Amino acid sequence: MAETGFCDSRPMDLHKKTEEKRAPLRTWANACVPKERRLPAASEEPRVLLCKAEPERRWDRRLPLTAEDGIIMDYVEQEDASHTDGREEAALLLRLHGLHRLQVLLPSLLHREVELAMENLGLIYDRTYAWDVFSDMMRSQLRYTFPSAALPKPFTETTHAILVDWLIQVHDIFHFSEETLYLAIYLLNRAMRQIKVSIYHLQLLGIVCLFLAAKKEECLLPEISELCYLMDNSYGKRQLLRMERKVLCELEFELSHCPPLHFLLLSATIARCSNKVVWMARYLLELSLLESQCAVFQPVELASAALCLARQVLQEPLTPEGETAWCVAASLLSCSEPTLQRIMQVLAVAAAQAQGRETRASFMKFSTVETLHVSTHPALLGAPRLLGLPCPQTRAQTREGTL
Repeated sequence: MAETGFCDSRPMDLHKKTEEKRAPLRTWANACVPKERRLPAASEEPRVLLCKAEPERRWDRRLPLTAEDGIIMDYVEQEDASHTDGREEAALLLRLHGLHRLQVLLPSLLHREVELAMENLGLIYDRTYAWDVFSDMMRSQLRYTFPSAALPKPFTETTHAILVDWLIQVHDIFHFSEETLYLAIYLLNRAMRQIKVSIYHLQLLGIVCLFLAAKKEECLLPEISELCYLMDNSYGKRQLLRMERKVLCELEFELSHCPPLHFLLLSATIARCSNKVVWMARYLLELSLLESQCAVFQPVELASAALCLARQVLQEPLTPEGETAWCVAASLLSCSEPTLQRIMQVLAVAAAQAQGRETRASFMKFSTVETLHVSTHPALLGAPRLLGLPCPQTRAQTREGTL
């Protein structure tokens, strides 16, 4: 190594200051000798006047964007902009992952609404990168999608709902953030489809997914002994760590996920929704975690359906300002009408049956004063009727009918 010149055999003094070890780049640049400029010949005419005749367009020049870049760059509008700039702007708007409704709105309005919403929610520290962050959120949700809602054998929708309901209770015990819960269920849905696990180890798989989500989202982590105690010590520490290693290897350490809660809060902030509408939408969105068929939908679609159903259930009085804000939010979080209706039907049926089910963790969680008692709202029992579906009978009603 010393002969090739890639390393220095002299010992390095670690007690030197950083600026003494290596000269900064600016010092190197100032030490360089400027190159000699070529003097123009006598026969050549000066070109200074030609260069000064055109206005300087150094910073307001458009940067070329590839088809993969779904980011709308900020630009300075020029007075002499041609009609080709309008076509380029429309093409850039269409590249943002199928958000075709963006072309009917002004980019400046969208930028301002996204910046204000993200700043109010604390999702960004610099408003300059608000649209870039939103574009990355739209791209990241397409990274992992499930082709089918069917669970591998021997798992069923009932076992999946029971496990998710238990994880919601454990998540509430540790006072984890909501992002941790959505990430844990997302990792669980991936692990159940990629890892061969028996029903006996399904609870262990669920607690491991919650533990991995907490490692990524939380600052304080529970002890492994606490997790084993919550499982009645049916599994030991070594089994939990072995399952954790297996999940990480099978998922290839890809633990990133953009939760639908971020899209829900973002659209609700832009739409100027009331607190009750937001809590109702959050309750409906958490009910989607219990439904295995909702795993095939994108987070932005789940957020849009939960917010639309919450507005229909509560039937709050409309104002012109609120309708305008809702149009802006609906344009940002676009979703096809058949997909939106399908998700809303699933959530409406789940909300109508939530009180009579055995998996009632979310129902009890959103029945407190802090959540404005949204899960006990009487309009939820008739939510399927709002979508043209028959209201399902609860377990209490069926018992009364048999008696």
